[in-house]
Amino acid sequence: MPQTATVSSPSAPQRLIGYARVSTDDQLKDAQVDELRAAGCDRIHQEHGSGLSRASPVLTKLLKDLTSGDVLVVVRLDRLARSVNHLLHVIEDLEKRGVHFRSLRDPVDTSTPQGIFSLQVLGAVAQLERSLIVERTKAGIKAAKARGKVPGNPGLRERRPEAIKAVSKARQKLYLDELISSAQTWLPTVRQLRPQHSWDNVVRVLNRRGHDWTVERLRRAVHRMVREKLAEPEVLARSPRRAPEDHLMKLVAAITIADPSLSLRDIAAQLDQMGERPAHGSRKWQPSSVRALLDEAHRFGLVRS
Repeated sequence: MPQTATVSSPSAPQRLIGYARVSTDDQLKDAQVDELRAAGCDRIHQEHGSGLSRASPVLTKLLKDLTSGDVLVVVRLDRLARSVNHLLHVIEDLEKRGVHFRSLRDPVDTSTPQGIFSLQVLGAVAQLERSLIVERTKAGIKAAKARGKVPGNPGLRERRPEAIKAVSKARQKLYLDELISSAQTWLPTVRQLRPQHSWDNVVRVLNRRGHDWTVERLRRAVHRMVREKLAEPEVLARSPRRAPEDHLMKLVAAITIADPSLSLRDIAAQLDQMGERPAHGSRKWQPSSVRALLDEAHRFGLVRS
C-alpha cells in the first residue's frame, strides 16, 4: 500500500492528544485523565462505557480527525484496543498518516526506535500466539480421534436448534470484531466516496491501496457497520445515475478524493495499472487527459476545489 503521509516539519510543535476510556459517567476525574495531563496532553477525549463494549464512537471520531504530526497518548494499551490484532491495525493506520502513538505505562512510543522495536516484538508475540493456538487445536483433534471421539460439536451433528443458534451468534460476533479492528483502514475511504461514487469505484480505489474487497463483501460489511451504529446510514444511499461515458471521470474523481496528495502523473499511473484505456484511443494516460477529467468532475460537483 503506498504511503502518502507527509512528515511534519521539525520546527512544528507536536500536538499531544490524550484518549481515556472510563467505565461510568461519574468517573470524570478518572486517574487516567490526571496522568494524561501530567504527560503534557493539551486535549483529552474521554470514552464512557465498558471495556467489553465494541462501540467506541469517541475513539472512532478521534482516529479520523488526527493529522500528521499529532501524537495519540493513552495510559495503557488496553485503553485503546480490545486485542493485540486491533492495536496493531490502529497503529499501522496512524503511522501511514504520519501520526505517532504513545502508551505511558508500556514501552510503546512510535516516535522512538525503542518504541518501534517494542511494537515489532508485540506483533511477533501475537503471531506466535496464533500459531500456538492452531497447533494446540490440531493436537487436541488428533488426541480425540485416538480415543475414538468424533471431533466437532455434537449439537451441530445432531442439528440441535440451540447449538446452531449459538454457533451462528459466535460467528457473527467474530465477523463484527474483525470489521471493527480493521475499520480504520477502509471505512474513512468509504465515507469519503459514498454515495456520490458507485460501490465498484470504491472497491477499485480500496484495492489499489492493498485491500482485497469485492463489491458484495464491502456492501455487506458497510451494512453491518451501519446496523451497529458504527457508520452513517447515508453511505448506503443510492449513488446518482450518470451516463456510461462518465465512468472515467467518476473513477478519476474517486482516486483524487481518496488521496488528494496524488499528482496528475500519479493518477495517470494508477489508471494505467488498473487497465483503463484513455477515451481517445491512446495507449497510456497523460497528465493532460487526467486534468481534463478532473476539470469535468469539478463542474459536476464530484470534487471540491
